[in-house]
Amino acid sequence: MKAIIKEDVQASLERYADRPVYIHLETTTGSYSAHLNEKNMTVVAYIRNAKVTYHQAKIKGNGPYRVGLKTEEGWIYAEGLTEYTVDEENRVLMAGHLPGGKLAISLQISEKPFTV
Repeated sequence: MKAIIKEDVQASLERYADRPVYIHLETTTGSYSAHLNEKNMTVVAYIRNAKVTYHQAKIKGNGPYRVGLKTEEGWIYAEGLTEYTVDEENRVLMAGHLPGGKLAISLQISEKPFTV
């Protein structure tokens, strides 16, 4: 993965507009949050292989970035993204990491279902 270049990510997101795609969206404080301070609550959200069609995509911010995908029924939104890549399967993979490298958020888009 490399640091987000807004224009490149925007172009990658627009490539999948108006087509059915599979979304992976994950955000977590991780179990390490409570491990380091037992008063902290572990918070996790995880969606894998949600099949959606979005009609509009936007990347905003100056880093960390936020991405919004407008669907017919509403929005998919991820904030805190810092890195991305387009892999050999043309999947758009975006992530945000905490200091120290721990994953905080991930948003991934693919034409095919992700492995489970």
